[in-house]
Amino acid sequence: MTDRSTEALVVELVDREAIRDCMYRYCRGIDRADEEALRSAYWPDAIDNHGAYNGPIEGFVQMAKKVWASGARNIHVVSNILIQFPDSDQADVESYFTAYQRGAGADGVTRQYLLVGRYCDQFEKRQDEWRVARRTVIYDWVEEQTVPKGSEQERFGPRQPVGGAKPEDPIYRLFASND
Repeated sequence: MTDRSTEALVVELVDREAIRDCMYRYCRGIDRADEEALRSAYWPDAIDNHGAYNGPIEGFVQMAKKVWASGARNIHVVSNILIQFPDSDQADVESYFTAYQRGAGADGVTRQYLLVGRYCDQFEKRQDEWRVARRTVIYDWVEEQTVPKGSEQERFGPRQPVGGAKPEDPIYRLFASND
């Protein structure tokens, strides 16, 4: 193995990790109502086809902000992240996701869903940074679930702290203490 091929492998590993970090920022952004983290996962000219929304990323962010304002709860978990590099500044990425979502719909009725599917992303590297340029969400499983009875305080009991939106979620205090 030559030094050049070793260098190319190291660059590819660094790129793969940067793409995974971007996926994790997306999850934090959408789950913690963290607009900055959400935006940091996409290029400003990105297109997102999320099923209920298909268009420029700005419209998706505005839709997310309305959901956050309703007090909805979301948890997204990504796994099985497969990355292919057609060239050095583009990556085709398939990431499996599991999402739990609970919130009031337009009719005011609270519903809860388990969603499983895949993010099919075209990533671009611009100025040494990887972000989503185009996303299509493929849904493989959708299950409406029974909304739990009782308040969160009753259900969680001593299991504290309970996750929340930015800046109240405890992770933001941890990161602030590291600054």
